[in-house]
Amino acid sequence: MSGVFAGFATITVIIAFGVLLGHLRVVDERGHRTLSTVAFFLASPALLFSVLQDSDLSRVFSGNLVAISAAVAATALVTLAAARWRRDDVGRTVIAMMCSSYCNAGNLGLPIAAYVLGDTALIAPVLLLQLLVLQPLALTALDVAAAPGRVSLRQVLTRPLRNPITVASMAGIAVAVAGVEVPAAVNDPIALLGGMAVPAMLLAYGVSLRLGPLPGRGVAPGELGLSVGLKLLAQPTVAYLVGLMLGLDQDALLAVTVISALPTAQNVFVIASRYGRAELLARDAIFVSTLGCVPVVVAIVALVA
Repeated sequence: MSGVFAGFATITVIIAFGVLLGHLRVVDERGHRTLSTVAFFLASPALLFSVLQDSDLSRVFSGNLVAISAAVAATALVTLAAARWRRDDVGRTVIAMMCSSYCNAGNLGLPIAAYVLGDTALIAPVLLLQLLVLQPLALTALDVAAAPGRVSLRQVLTRPLRNPITVASMAGIAVAVAGVEVPAAVNDPIALLGGMAVPAMLLAYGVSLRLGPLPGRGVAPGELGLSVGLKLLAQPTVAYLVGLMLGLDQDALLAVTVISALPTAQNVFVIASRYGRAELLARDAIFVSTLGCVPVVVAIVALVA
């Protein structure tokens, strides 16, 4: 259980520094945009390449992946239905779907997998699902929505190849599949840049908390409540039920349920900022789901373990 609290404590401290930077006006709105842009175009791609090049793909394609994927699909479809009912535009709909479905598998998922579940490899299925399927689809939809005029089918299909996050993820997987060892002269600078990604995301998030409206004041309560409720309650419930139907053992059931209950990822806010879509929704969903995740994970461990 210490992994849950240690992960949250680390995130909270870095976000607090971001709030302080915003309060002191060391980083203003323009600086916040720059920080988010650097995280999106440089640091995050470097981090994803570093993580994925060493991934063990043999453990990804399992019943765990099926249960997690089903839970993601269920929450995304409910969010899509709600967005269509509200008549949201494409950009806001995509960000809302990410808020309810895209979990913090990196800087929270890894320590929780290590200290609560006892195996960091258990986070690999959701990490790769998000990086290789969900994120490319979301970024392509956002690129198309932001493009002036009509976009051809060829442009739609090739957009993932022009997005640095998607390209870096695909390159990392290619290295893992080929079993190639990247030379230190190439790998070391990439790893150094990747180390900047999570702190940059968290600092930018903290700055936005200080410079923007207080959490809960810039987003309709019903929309925020739906995103957080789907993320923390519906997604782990679906993962658990699907895992039961698949006959997963107790350890695997615990793993898919806890992982599905992780809060909305910080890079959802970075993506929302990059495209200028539903930034306050992303920010508040991260804030509320991160606070609510601790009691939810504790309850899951008590009930399922």
